[in-house]
Amino acid sequence: MQNVTETIRSYYEKLHPGEKRIADYILSHQDSVMDATIQSLSDKIGISTASISRFTRHLGYPNFRDFLIALSASKKNSSSDFFTEIKQSDQSEQIVKKLFSAGIAALTATAANINMKDLDRVVDWLVSSNKIGFFGIGGSSIVAFNAYHKFLRTNLNIVSHPDYDIQIMQAAHLTSEDLGIVISHSGRNQDTLLVENKLRENGSKIVAITAFPESPIAKNADIVLNSYSEEVNFRQESMSSLVAQITIIDTLFTLVGHRLNEQTDQVINSMRRVIEQTRVRK
Repeated sequence: MQNVTETIRSYYEKLHPGEKRIADYILSHQDSVMDATIQSLSDKIGISTASISRFTRHLGYPNFRDFLIALSASKKNSSSDFFTEIKQSDQSEQIVKKLFSAGIAALTATAANINMKDLDRVVDWLVSSNKIGFFGIGGSSIVAFNAYHKFLRTNLNIVSHPDYDIQIMQAAHLTSEDLGIVISHSGRNQDTLLVENKLRENGSKIVAITAFPESPIAKNADIVLNSYSEEVNFRQESMSSLVAQITIIDTLFTLVGHRLNEQTDQVINSMRRVIEQTRVRK
């Protein structure tokens, strides 16, 4: 089930100033908003009812009533606040619980909001493309290289590299027969966007993995797989975001392995034999 507050936060950076006022009020007054009429909410925020209607449609709800129903359901199904504040007075045990809670919340929200049709389509592209590139800068390079490490266990032709200049060159070599998977938490990293633009120029299929479906990188992709993460102070890009993105990659790998069962088993068994030779024996 789509969580309304998570959706608002993922779209927030791309909202117009008036829409941000609506979003800020709803996020701060969820309990009272659930019992409000569109006119009473308009009076409290000081924004027209037409603006509120456009805001709810922007988020994917046909009308204000459907938005309130979804908001109420989200509140009932929410086990914790999506934003976690680590206070200076927090003890180690409290910090640990909040961080683990953030990771669990990210996985739960990502699983609840994943589009299965898009996921199946990405799997189709993975198994049918001549070459697949995984691209990411900074923290997202960890996710990209994790994907490369996993998919080495298949018979797919894959490329990835942590160096940006090499990523650009790899993207330049991909064609309309290939697939680029671009990873960016914010969806606004300029270098990643340049890689994506190079893929677009070559006619490659593009999948974006990001927490912001309205970001430039998301809008420039053919398919967007949304990751959700609990925002934690002290960390601009939380580790829970990486956890959600790595789990998306792991899901794709598992689905591909299931689709290419025999071929994948052969590669995995071969790699196990090679890796076993590197183990220290007692």
